[in-house]
Amino acid sequence: MRRSKAETTETIRKLIEIARMHFTEYGYANAALESIVHEAKLTRGAVYHHFRSKKELFRVVLEDVQREVAGRVESEAATSEDSWQQLYLGCRAFIMAAVEENNRRIMLIDGPAILGWETWREMDKNHSMRLLREQLDIMQRQGDLQMVPLDVLTYFISGGLNEMALWLANESAQPKTLDEIMNVFSVFLDGFKKNTLR
Repeated sequence: MRRSKAETTETIRKLIEIARMHFTEYGYANAALESIVHEAKLTRGAVYHHFRSKKELFRVVLEDVQREVAGRVESEAATSEDSWQQLYLGCRAFIMAAVEENNRRIMLIDGPAILGWETWREMDKNHSMRLLREQLDIMQRQGDLQMVPLDVLTYFISGGLNEMALWLANESAQPKTLDEIMNVFSVFLDGFKKNTLR
């Protein structure tokens, strides 16, 4: 009997949700596809009908995490009317979301290791980095940001945020360290304000 499109979509959603829990708790290497399949109440064949391999399932889970983090960035940035505050809040939201328990291992550790940096960076570019580039473009067009090459600045900020997230993920005193990171980040951003030019 053929399943409806809605049933298929729900099956895939459930599978991704369960896989995400397993990848979070056990890491990619120790997450057993058999356990994921069993918990989802599916057959191995049914899983392979939707995903070619465990690695492909992980890629979709990481994409889901990236999408969710980007949503958090966008939502947090929207709480302010000030463009600089939007940039600050969005970047802070990225770091905070990236280091959360249900995101950290998938996004920061296993993501680049399993899929490779090129694939990982492309995903980042399509989600959080895209939002960062859009915000910087708006700020530059409004005259709030110095006329620097936006692609360079986007990669520069994004690289710094990713490094800070990786560092913070391994720090025990996270709240204090996050405050220090964001204080330094504010000083860094101040250097790009249009009104600092003489």
